[in-house]
Amino acid sequence: MTLTFPNRSRSYDKAGQRVRFIGHDGMFEVPFFVETDALPTAATGEAHYLAAFDAARATIQDVAREIYGNARRSVYVLTAADFR
Repeated sequence: MTLTFPNRSRSYDKAGQRVRFIGHDGMFEVPFFVETDALPTAATGEAHYLAAFDAARATIQDVAREIYGNARRSVYVLTAADFR
């Protein structure tokens, strides 16, 4: 199956300094996180991180698909290095 992102929800994980979002592979949920230092924003704080995620959603999801296709894991964490 192909990884899709039908649910546009995302949330900020303050303790982990990352934004959480979910992908779907058929009937399976696939949890993803993107670290805040990988987001295109100079500002800090939950509202800024979520806005930066929303602005870069298409790119983030493309990178998530690529990472997902390379190896199966229980959780995926996207870092700044994944966007280079």
